[in-house]
Amino acid sequence: MPQQAHTSTLQNVARGLLGSFMIVAGTGHLTFARREFQAQVPDFVPGDKDTTVLASGVVEIGLGLALLLLKGNDRRRMGIGLAAFYAAVFPGNVHQYTERISAFGLDTDAKRLARLFFQPVLMGAALYSTGALNSRRLQKPAVHRALPRTNTAS
Repeated sequence: MPQQAHTSTLQNVARGLLGSFMIVAGTGHLTFARREFQAQVPDFVPGDKDTTVLASGVVEIGLGLALLLLKGNDRRRMGIGLAAFYAAVFPGNVHQYTERISAFGLDTDAKRLARLFFQPVLMGAALYSTGALNSRRLQKPAVHRALPRTNTAS
């Protein structure tokens, strides 16, 4: 049975902030920031941009709630899933940069470019705050090294 990892106070605070951020962002997809999120959906994404924004909003709210509520191995898996989600939406951020789309106060090329470097930070925060970075170390079996034999014959 894998050992249960406990997260530190700092990890718990980070997870609380990240989960709350996801719920607010998801709510924004559904309401107050819907048009700005539509502008970030790349043209290669099939279907209606509004449907994509609504669906991703629901997913973000679900991810945020899961971050706040899950424990143990489920929490670590959620961290990996959230990091994958951030990777999946990265093309939208690249699209905003390459197409020079102003949204969310990102109204210059420099600001849009800086945002691209923030995505790995979010991915790292998802992994750190859920203990997913620690889980591989905890689940690996201990490696025992054989001690060299000494000749005790007299």
